[in-house]
Amino acid sequence: MNGIIIVNKPQGFTSQDVVSKIKKILNEKKAGHTGTLDPLATGVLPVLLGNSTKLSKYLVEHDKIYVAKIRLGEKTETGDSEGKIIEEKNVPELSVSKVENVLNSFLGKQMQLPPMYSAIKVNGKKLYEYARNGQTADIPEREIEVYSISLISFENNEIEFEVKVSKGTYIRTLCEDIAKALGTVGFMAKLQRTIVDRFKIEDSYTFEQIEKGNYKLWTMEEIFKELPKLELNDRKRELFLNGVMLTFEVEEGVYNIYSSGKYIGLGTVRNNLLKRDIVE
Repeated sequence: MNGIIIVNKPQGFTSQDVVSKIKKILNEKKAGHTGTLDPLATGVLPVLLGNSTKLSKYLVEHDKIYVAKIRLGEKTETGDSEGKIIEEKNVPELSVSKVENVLNSFLGKQMQLPPMYSAIKVNGKKLYEYARNGQTADIPEREIEVYSISLISFENNEIEFEVKVSKGTYIRTLCEDIAKALGTVGFMAKLQRTIVDRFKIEDSYTFEQIEKGNYKLWTMEEIFKELPKLELNDRKRELFLNGVMLTFEVEEGVYNIYSSGKYIGLGTVRNNLLKRDIVE
């Protein structure tokens, strides 16, 4: 089975837990995911099946949209509700307009320091392994971008907001930074990913739906339909499938490859040479 299923990840599952369960449901040996979600988080998780696992390199760069909730007045060791409280601070009197202004101040490109409880590797070791052992590590900042951010609600010292961000953005860190800008501390109490590129929450499926066969399998051809096309004759198709590079005087880039109107897969053109990339 080749293709992508958009899973509506339930709370309490790691992303790898989801992959394992989908493999079992569909009796599929080869599967992976793109765009890790923490166990606390829910929502859109693309699961790649069969040869489509090779597509992850094209999908990880996509922008994402989240709905998050910040609880003000308390800070946790993990930055979310799963960690123990390590600091408490009074919440100043805040108006909706003040909260909105602070949210808007995070728009644009900026440097972000990833949380210690993350899977980023430093010197071959994951940051959360350092944290669990009571150790510290030099964490390199990374450039992120917040494309849009809007307040959904603000009541009982909880802020719910929607945000569209670039790859590599940690919403836990964003929540902590927003709380700090409001003059207090806070942690991410809830997170739902609603969109990854074209994949939306309303197009995702629960485990129960997938078990009943009620799901859509996205094909490679559908996912990359906007890419330009190259048509191969029978001889060139055979050479292409065998890994032989073919001469094509076209612009450099990634192409959908067809032969006799049938979809073959993806190829890349560099220096007028077409090279096989991923075959469906």
